[in-house]
Amino acid sequence: MMARQIFVNLPIKNMEKSQAFFGKLGFTFNPQFTNEQGACMVISEGSNYAMLLVEPFFQSFIKKSIADATKTTEVLICLSCESRAEVDDMVKKAVAAGGKPHGTSNDHGFMYQHGFEDLDGHIWEVMYMDPAATPPQM
Repeated sequence: MMARQIFVNLPIKNMEKSQAFFGKLGFTFNPQFTNEQGACMVISEGSNYAMLLVEPFFQSFIKKSIADATKTTEVLICLSCESRAEVDDMVKKAVAAGGKPHGTSNDHGFMYQHGFEDLDGHIWEVMYMDPAATPPQM
């Protein structure tokens, strides 16, 4: 069976600014699926992508209105990191690129997390989980 891929579709206001923002976080874009209406942001090559779609194009796929992510939250996007330092670094880069921190960092022992809001208000949680420190199942 082929491995499943995930494409998270997100409405954005400004393609140029969104690509620049996520580029500063180290993400790349697949030029084959990127134009002025949408950009295929590579999260993990071969499996995980975010489709950044300008709002009028995004609207063409749905019948409901687009939620204003600066006022309401429909989804939390969580990305894994390879270390606690990478979590802190990604949040720091997001804020420097014009995003906002989302809450404060949380250390749960086996998991460390923090987050940021992108330019359109979407919440991206970033976390590092230490499998060796994960509590045993009961």
